[in-house]
Amino acid sequence: MPTYRNAQQFSEEVLTHLKKWLLAAFWAAVVLLLVWMSYFTVPADSVAVVQRFGQYIGTDEPGLHLKIPFGIDKVTLVAVRRQLKLEFGFSSPQASNPYQGSREPQPEQDMVTGDLNSAQVEWVVQYRIDDPKQYLFATRDPEDTLRSASEAVMREVVGDRTIDEVITFGRQEIETAFLPLIQEVVKRYQLGLRIDLIQLKNINPPGPVQGSFNDVNNAQQEKQRSMNLATGEYNRVIPKARGEANRSISEAEGYASKRINEANGDALYFTDMLAQYSKAPEVTRKRLYLETMSDVLPRMGHKVITDKDSTWLMPFLLQGQVNPASNAK
Repeated sequence: MPTYRNAQQFSEEVLTHLKKWLLAAFWAAVVLLLVWMSYFTVPADSVAVVQRFGQYIGTDEPGLHLKIPFGIDKVTLVAVRRQLKLEFGFSSPQASNPYQGSREPQPEQDMVTGDLNSAQVEWVVQYRIDDPKQYLFATRDPEDTLRSASEAVMREVVGDRTIDEVITFGRQEIETAFLPLIQEVVKRYQLGLRIDLIQLKNINPPGPVQGSFNDVNNAQQEKQRSMNLATGEYNRVIPKARGEANRSISEAEGYASKRINEANGDALYFTDMLAQYSKAPEVTRKRLYLETMSDVLPRMGHKVITDKDSTWLMPFLLQGQVNPASNAK
């Protein structure tokens, strides 16, 4: 352990060691600060736009990267893989995007249709950051520009249609017409954005006439329902009637074919018989007579044939309880 001659020597020694420790701590802090300022981390849903002395030098993908400290390199994170959206005419609570909600809902949603009626339109534009360099440097406030452009395009599309198209059956057409127009505006203004989807939300007439529009809409729905019921009944009855008609026609055609075939067969039979009769008329006549009698007599029952001068048989028949009035001929 060192010995000191006096208190002044001790103080000088302590001060010397303290200066060394402070200098070491300073340089250690400088080194830590340099290390801390010389790297940055890019999240998975973003890219880093790097500027050196304010000039753009490149874009880094997600991961750990180095940079020149002390403000020489400036890093701006841009969420290019995140779905963003703008709301018009309304605002959802707890929005993740500061530009998402509508700042003036009522003026945005009030629009005039092509037939000079008023409608209240709410819609959503979904987009992504497509070009980080354009997004940061080509246009000031690209989200505000996109909001103004979307409102202008929607007013143009709605202004080309009637109130019935806007409120009832034209929603899909409005979305289809809106998308290419807003994409062209985004490209022209170099916003660095890509429009993914336009979705109409609530479309209502103004408050004072909303009840009348609802009545008209209900009447149109009732009309469509009645038409659907009539079409269903038509599709049920008409095919059945056509089937019944076809069946009756088929039965008539079958019966006609049967009668024609029977008539042709009978004609052929008599033709053949005439040919045989022409060869031997007497024999054929006798044969026909015998065949006919053999067919007829068995169906006549018990018959007794007598001469008109035979009077002796009648008492005999009466004794046998034979009714000569019904059986004698």
